[in-house]
Amino acid sequence: MRVIAGAKKETIKQTSPDHFEISVKERAKQNMANTRVRELIAAHFGAPVSAIRIISGHHSPGKILRVPAA
Repeated sequence: MRVIAGAKKETIKQTSPDHFEISVKERAKQNMANTRVRELIAAHFGAPVSAIRIISGHHSPGKILRVPAA
């Protein structure tokens, strides 16, 4: 997953079955962008936000997330 923080418009684009490009308005400060990414992924997959975990990439644009199976 690739994240662009501080974008003018929020978008979520699936580039392959397991890769997304996400733009969020929140800045990459105080975990705000990561929180918004988790919210968008949860809405996309219909899962609760608490079930979405960032496995790797807490401080970088490239992230690996764990999403529960439907």
